[in-house]
Amino acid sequence: MRIGILTAGGDCPGINAAIRGVGKTAILEYGMEVIGISSGFLGLINEEYINLDENLLSGILTLGGTILGTSRENPFKKGSVFNAIDKPKLIKKHYQELGLDALVCIGGNGTQRTAAQLSEAGLNIIGIPKTIDNDVWGTDVTFGFDSALWIATEAIDRLHTTANSHKRIMVIEVMGHHAGWLALYSGMASGGDVILIPEIEFDIDTVARCLKKRAINKKPYSIVVVAEGIPVPKGESAGRYVAGNIMQMTGLETRETILGYIQRGGNPSPMDRVLATRFGAQAVELIAQKKFGQMVSQKGLEVTSVPLSDVGGKLRQVPADHPLIEKAIMMGVCFGNERC
Repeated sequence: MRIGILTAGGDCPGINAAIRGVGKTAILEYGMEVIGISSGFLGLINEEYINLDENLLSGILTLGGTILGTSRENPFKKGSVFNAIDKPKLIKKHYQELGLDALVCIGGNGTQRTAAQLSEAGLNIIGIPKTIDNDVWGTDVTFGFDSALWIATEAIDRLHTTANSHKRIMVIEVMGHHAGWLALYSGMASGGDVILIPEIEFDIDTVARCLKKRAINKKPYSIVVVAEGIPVPKGESAGRYVAGNIMQMTGLETRETILGYIQRGGNPSPMDRVLATRFGAQAVELIAQKKFGQMVSQKGLEVTSVPLSDVGGKLRQVPADHPLIEKAIMMGVCFGNERC
């Protein structure tokens, strides 16, 4: 068999480990030929490929980023250019000309939605979920999340010392799009006093009241962890909005830090290397069994798969009754609602 691999959407730690997991399993276990496609779906449109042999797959397990490159090209997005070029038709044509028996698409929500559409168009597709946001529906966890969690937690740990030295409130904005997994877990891991996530409606007056109460109770400083996707006025960043309102409403010295893309860079954590490798190997198992139109997923401790048709367009957010939220509230963490 001849299979293709592409990586699409934003980069995150662990992608190269997944490429290696796919490639080495395909070559060594099944004798498959592996084609690396450059720059996501754009590579299939522009015919940019490379043969991936075992030598090219050596030494990439620990590397961040992606050796294949990536893009946010969505071939199904309608627009003026789309009218001139039928990109899905072109992808299907080049897929057939390459003689591919299957295509592995490594990416987050947008990539899995496109993968599902290509599957519906008749291509043999397997999806592998990756994102630091941990928000892909159908899997308990995505690789990239653990690495980003380490980075965010370490950054917040460091801000504790500055906050304590200057007796400040420190507001830290972390990534996550419209899901609060990274804010919740990094906030809990680093001892955040207030954690604001998109899934729980917050009241800024309640947040300010909580922080004033801490100051009155002789707490020398406070840590506020904010998910970038919380609702704020258009054009405002979440961290800056929250910090500005806290300082205005409490009179307490407040500073914000926006961690940004540093959370997506660097080498993957050991857990992400293992998870990405397992996902890559499972993708090849599905191809060998001709079980196409599936996305690799983890359920509990088992690596399995779910239909791509069930995944596309859905978002995995933090349940409001998540056990970690309940435990946090019992320990005095404020989520900006009536339970503070």
